[in-house]
Amino acid sequence: MKNKRLLLITLTLFTATMLCAQKTQPSIVHPKLGASFSSEKIKVTFKARKQHYNFRDTATLDTDIHSPKSVNIHPSGAKYYVNSLEGGKTVVYDFTTNKKLKVIDHTFNSQHSNLWAPKSGLFRFRHEYKTPDSFMGKPVESTFSHQGRYLWIPYYRRSYDINAQEPSAMAVIDTQKDSIIRLFETGPLPKMVATSFDGKLLAVTHWGDNTIGLMDISSTNPENWKYVSCLVVDYKLNLNFSQTQKVDRDANSGYCLRGTTFTEDGKYLLVGCMGGGGGIAVIDLAQKKYLGRAMGMMPNVRHLLIKDNVLFMSINNKGYIQQMSLDTFYAKIKSLDGEKVKSVIVDGWQSCKVPAGARTINMSPKGDYIFVACNSGSCLAIVDVASMKLLGTVPADSYPVGLDISANGKYLFTTSQGRRNGGGNAVDIFEVEYK
Repeated sequence: MKNKRLLLITLTLFTATMLCAQKTQPSIVHPKLGASFSSEKIKVTFKARKQHYNFRDTATLDTDIHSPKSVNIHPSGAKYYVNSLEGGKTVVYDFTTNKKLKVIDHTFNSQHSNLWAPKSGLFRFRHEYKTPDSFMGKPVESTFSHQGRYLWIPYYRRSYDINAQEPSAMAVIDTQKDSIIRLFETGPLPKMVATSFDGKLLAVTHWGDNTIGLMDISSTNPENWKYVSCLVVDYKLNLNFSQTQKVDRDANSGYCLRGTTFTEDGKYLLVGCMGGGGGIAVIDLAQKKYLGRAMGMMPNVRHLLIKDNVLFMSINNKGYIQQMSLDTFYAKIKSLDGEKVKSVIVDGWQSCKVPAGARTINMSPKGDYIFVACNSGSCLAIVDVASMKLLGTVPADSYPVGLDISANGKYLFTTSQGRRNGGGNAVDIFEVEYK
């Protein structure tokens, strides 16, 4: 009897495990070109793709697309950049023809020593390495500076640092030559990078240890760019992982700092927390000081976006978009001081349900629509800002993470990175018609 009960319990646990696995690993989809969503106001059509999963489709095949993490359209509208994370490359395409213009390799050795900026003293290695500056970098996100002249790309980790516990690095690409002209050290596991609205400051957010690097990039001369501080959100992780056995650093990283944006008035830097209870970390830029966390929004904040004095954010796991006016947000966080008051509840968010896995968000030029890369939903979602309602979705290659929209709002790009069970390895291009 006991054996039968044990067998029944085992089968029940196995079934539950399989069901959980099915929920966390959605089916892989590769939709046909031409798929679309249309309403009275807007039409979005899946027009083209770059992919590395079907070698028989030679018209769209590009083997340099290897786990694409993000895409950035140049402000001029002439070209766009795709960061292939696992490939260690940034691929440059002509915007009009989608022809590949160049592949920028993020592999370095002693011959590239002249690219490195002077050490800041803010980031220290835990272990000793014979050649710490010889590695392949894994490009994550990007931001433009100096009116599009430069593109900044942080690396998830240096290739020899299997658990992303050592200082990583960040490359600066001269977009006139599409070549790397400068390398900077960073903290461990940098994922997000952002430029202030006035173009004078740059923030690189370290997912790996609850810190944020702040740089002065106000000069037109790259040799004058430098770190001004490394800010700590509540506490800095003491990293001491194995050098031979991998651990899950996407989970074991404190607050898992991600979405990063400067406010338009230059008062604050806001950083979303995907872990550790969630919230938004608030940095006072005048004091270069961490003030505390704004709580009260849904947990698992992934991406932050500010437009026309309104703060928008994506909630990854549950799949939501939330918004609040910056004036209201400011009023609710005014008591934060980084000492006696290090957290406040910020309630009253407007919310819109979208498919699960809401990752990168962006807006139409007039600010009337939000576009969302929905990872678990394997789709592009369209949200009406005025009503905060989901208008509809267009299927995308599984599983989209990155997103950018052209300056005129007519074209939108997503990157599908993929998961362990497959999917991904695609850049999808959508055409947007405003009726």
